[in-house]
Amino acid sequence: MTESHLAHQIARTLRHERDRAGLTQQALAARAGLSQAAIARIERGDRLPGLTTVERLLAALDRQLRIEAEPLDSHLDAALDELAGTDPVERLDRLGLDRLVDALGDLPHVLAGSTAAMMQGAPIPVEAVEIAVRWRDSPSFTAFLGRALAQRWNARWEEWGGVRHEPEEPGEHRWRTRHGELRARMVEELPEPIEVRLGGRTYPVEPLVQVEVADRRAAELLRRHRQRLTAGAAGTAGAAGAADTADRTGGSAG
Repeated sequence: MTESHLAHQIARTLRHERDRAGLTQQALAARAGLSQAAIARIERGDRLPGLTTVERLLAALDRQLRIEAEPLDSHLDAALDELAGTDPVERLDRLGLDRLVDALGDLPHVLAGSTAAMMQGAPIPVEAVEIAVRWRDSPSFTAFLGRALAQRWNARWEEWGGVRHEPEEPGEHRWRTRHGELRARMVEELPEPIEVRLGGRTYPVEPLVQVEVADRRAAELLRRHRQRLTAGAAGTAGAAGAADTADRTGGSAG
């Protein structure tokens, strides 16, 4: 189980229990002796709180923490299964892709990473719009970030803001804007895109083969998806073969 997954699990649980109790973040903060801002960060999944803090928050809600083990990354399999039946257009709407693309205007870019993979039919999780941008277009990109009231992810403090948002500044290329969350891969030259048409609109998208070279996390998810497809096909073939044997012998395959 990765830290990011655990942070999201805690965030979801805390939001659910607070809503169940009918409390605002401010009211819970008063009960637990924490700041409303700290609770907001935990509920967004922006940071992984300490166990003492989690127990303190749950105790303020008359709840307690229970820990269970599960197979490593089993949440990814569940996510892949869930996303396999979803409409890419609906997922793009939830991401706010069109809002961000329209706001980028004439800035040269290519949709990249997990976003590009999802747009080409891969049922993998996508948490933010991902793009590739050339380094020489940094001034234009910085101007867009200013117009979009962007806050950059501060990995040191595990929160948004507090650091300069220019791509040249050290830190993750990850921003929260008024149009939605945006992540960028800064490159010398843009990858040669393919055109993908979804929802009546055409987008410049990084081909899957390049996604797997440039984005390790997306590549791992794509490999996991293909392995599960192969295992599923093998299982189906084995079941069909057993049924055929049973039909020919007139008996049971077991």
